[in-house]
Amino acid sequence: MAIRRSCPTEQGQLNEAAQLADQLQVVGYSKRDIARIINRDPSLVSQFYTKNKGAAFVPALRQVLAAVQTGGITDLPELADIASQHITRRTTASGAKARVRSKAVLITPTGSGTGRVGSQAIASGSARLRPLIAEAARLGLRLAFTVRLAKTGYLHSSGSRTDSPGIRRDVIQRADHTEERSYGSASTGGFDAADFARRVDAAGGDVTAAVHQWLAETGRVRADAHILHLEIRTWRPRDAT
Repeated sequence: MAIRRSCPTEQGQLNEAAQLADQLQVVGYSKRDIARIINRDPSLVSQFYTKNKGAAFVPALRQVLAAVQTGGITDLPELADIASQHITRRTTASGAKARVRSKAVLITPTGSGTGRVGSQAIASGSARLRPLIAEAARLGLRLAFTVRLAKTGYLHSSGSRTDSPGIRRDVIQRADHTEERSYGSASTGGFDAADFARRVDAAGGDVTAAVHQWLAETGRVRADAHILHLEIRTWRPRDAT
C-alpha cells in the first residue's frame, strides 16, 4: 500500500511564507489577492502550504503586511508595487537569473478573458495586455475596460449619463481620492476588440496610451490625467455563430 506523505500544514510546521499569507488572510485578503500582489498564479500561494514553497517571496510579503498593518495601505495595485520591489528572481547554478514562466493569455471558448495591470506595468505601456487584445480581435470578440484615475482627472462627475457608466454601480470611489470607472459591458454591447487592437497598433503597442487617447478624444478625462490601474475584459457577442 502506498504511503501518503503529509504536507507541512498537516505537521503543524508552516513555513514563513505560509505564516505571512495566513496573516494577510486574517486582515481580509484571499489567496487569489495574495497571488495578485506577488504577481503569481494562485496555485503557487497554495503551494506555500502543501509543498513548502514561497521562500523567495518572504521579504515581499513582510513589507506588504507591514504596509497593511502600520501604513494603512489596502489597495491591491499599491501593495503589488511594494511587493515588486522586494521580489528577487532566483538564479541558476551558473549564477544567471532563472527564466520566469509567464502565464499565457487565456481566452475561454466562450470568449471570456481578463487582464489587469497596476502602475508599474502601466508606466511601460501595459504591454502584457496587448496579446489579450490582439487575440480578442482575431476571434471577433467584444471588449470592455476599467480605468482608475484621480477623481480630478475625470471631466464628468460619477454617475453622469454623459460619461459611459451612466449609473453609479459601475463606479468605485476610493479613500485615496481616486476613482474606478468601467466602460462597456455585455449588456451595452461593449466595444469592438478589433478597433481597440488597431488603436494599440497605432500607438506603437502602448495599451495605456491607446486607452488614454480614447478617453481624452471622447471627452471623458483631462489630457493630463494619469491612468493608475487598467483592466481589460472580453466576451463573445451573443449573435456570433
